[in-house]
Amino acid sequence: MELMEVIRHRRAVRDFTETRLERSTVQSLIDTAILAPSAMNLQPWAFAVLLDPQRIARYATRARTWLLENFSQTSHDPSLRKVLEDPKHVLFYHAPALVLVLATSSDAQAKEDCCLAAENFMLAARAQGLGTCWIGLARPWLNLPSIKTELKIPENSHVVAPIVLGHPKAWPESHGRNAATIYWLG
Repeated sequence: MELMEVIRHRRAVRDFTETRLERSTVQSLIDTAILAPSAMNLQPWAFAVLLDPQRIARYATRARTWLLENFSQTSHDPSLRKVLEDPKHVLFYHAPALVLVLATSSDAQAKEDCCLAAENFMLAARAQGLGTCWIGLARPWLNLPSIKTELKIPENSHVVAPIVLGHPKAWPESHGRNAATIYWLG
């Protein structure tokens, strides 16, 4: 796919096949992710990868339960609680892979740099026919010290972008985009 075609056809995928992913496939996506620009070329990112669908499903259940019990402690919009209250909602959408983009420093620009790496990752996945969805709802749970310890995520790292990855059952249609608001300054 050409770059503009990849950008135009990237979608948030929430329905995956059971096809498992190879480490080499995820590694190639991460190799593309780290080509993202970063402030002063600090490259303040690391990645945690889980390729076990059963563990991902258990974490989805645990995260959803914690979020329902502690929603008021998060910064999420209150309307998102309704999503979690739906008993059919599965936080990680039965994806065969979960990739966490981690900020490895608390420098002012580190989280933004990780977002750039995450976008590269998602575009590279689309170019390879793989679907992704950024699961921002899971971030507070994934950043709990006990969960970071359990997942062996370094204490000084911060989960910025939890991304599920897999082969889509179908590509969702575009929801369209609003026209850009532009303030021409000169």
